[in-house]
Amino acid sequence: MVMPMVTLVGRTNVGKSTLFNRLVGKRKSITEDISGVTRDRIVDKVDWQDKEFLLVDTGGLDISNKEVMNTEVKGQVEKALMETDLILFMVDGNEGLNPYDVDIANEIRRYNKPVIIVANKLDSFKNTDSVYDFYQLGFDELAMISAEQAKGLGDLLDKIISFIDFSAYDEIEDATRIAIIGKPNAGKSSLVNLLLNEERMIVTDIAGTTRDAVDSYWSYNDNNYVLIDTAGLRRKSRVKENVEYYANQRTFDAVDSAEICLFLIDASVGVTEQDAKIAGYAHNNKKAMIIAVNKWDLVDKDTNTMVKIEKEIRSTLSFAPYAPIVFISVLENKRIDKLLDLIEVVSNNYHTRIKTGMLNNILQDAIMLNPPPQDKGKRLKIFYISQVGTVPPKFMLSINNRDLVHFSYTRYLENQIRQNYRLTGVPFSFVFKQRGEE
Repeated sequence: MVMPMVTLVGRTNVGKSTLFNRLVGKRKSITEDISGVTRDRIVDKVDWQDKEFLLVDTGGLDISNKEVMNTEVKGQVEKALMETDLILFMVDGNEGLNPYDVDIANEIRRYNKPVIIVANKLDSFKNTDSVYDFYQLGFDELAMISAEQAKGLGDLLDKIISFIDFSAYDEIEDATRIAIIGKPNAGKSSLVNLLLNEERMIVTDIAGTTRDAVDSYWSYNDNNYVLIDTAGLRRKSRVKENVEYYANQRTFDAVDSAEICLFLIDASVGVTEQDAKIAGYAHNNKKAMIIAVNKWDLVDKDTNTMVKIEKEIRSTLSFAPYAPIVFISVLENKRIDKLLDLIEVVSNNYHTRIKTGMLNNILQDAIMLNPPPQDKGKRLKIFYISQVGTVPPKFMLSINNRDLVHFSYTRYLENQIRQNYRLTGVPFSFVFKQRGEE
């Protein structure tokens, strides 16, 4: 799965994330009037003139700043520049040439990649004489835009695709989206880095390092996936900044866009009410789910420890008995192979379709073992069952009276189907149709 890559680079607060959101057509990168909001690399597809490329938003560069987080951001930018096909060097066209721009130009020149200078914040293209000072940076291509007002973006996109030889890339295949969810500091970014075999996400011991939901394209056993590393959800009372609020919202958006939710629990802390909230949102939205108990290396264990913790998880997350539980250590790379096998199994299950004849055989056996309930002398009659959808599997039951349906009998039918088709990690969805209804 290969696509051309275009990377946004520049100092803080020149509008990289605003341009990114404009070009990908969604509000994905967090944009605030605070420098340094974007920390990790944010990646999404851009479509233009029947061409597709990956656009990468990076954190703002400050070459002179030696603080730990800035060093980590700089490391992320360097990795992006090594992989990219084209660099969009963003500058503030309204402010003019800045000494920091010169430092960044010297930095990116080392990578010997084609560069387009993108002069942003030009609300009017009438007085642009000072913009030409940016040619002093030593790059030949210059585009003038206003990302906020969506001016000049078409010309910029035309310029971008003219730089790329699309014939050199294979067409991207459909990829299963996996949202990695959990509380802050549960090890989500570390797991992504391990699966990608690279330091893709910034990993520190500071809770809440990841603020954006970050997409990473990944292939395993010839299957294509998109890993979405999310910011851990915090309690609302602890969400003080607008940035934190948007980061929380990105987590919900990531779950909405995913097919599978890989739910990480910190084994040294145990399952919490906040864990239940995150998992509950995924369950309510009918997402496939895998529960991975991370940091298993930090737990003092005896023969019953795993059973005890699994029982605790099942009690707290009782709404998702279908979700498999795997105990892992990202730090020590333990049981990651089992996790990878589960991802493949759950992905296949989420797309499973069961033949109507087999479903009705299961239904008839279930009714014989346990007849449908009755209310005030009226008994629920189920005439037939069929699967009407996948992702998740959705089953339609033709019945005589919807008012006679009880959730306990629906759960019973679900269990009967699962006895014949395990469908590990997959929630069910049932719809009921009274005879005579469309």
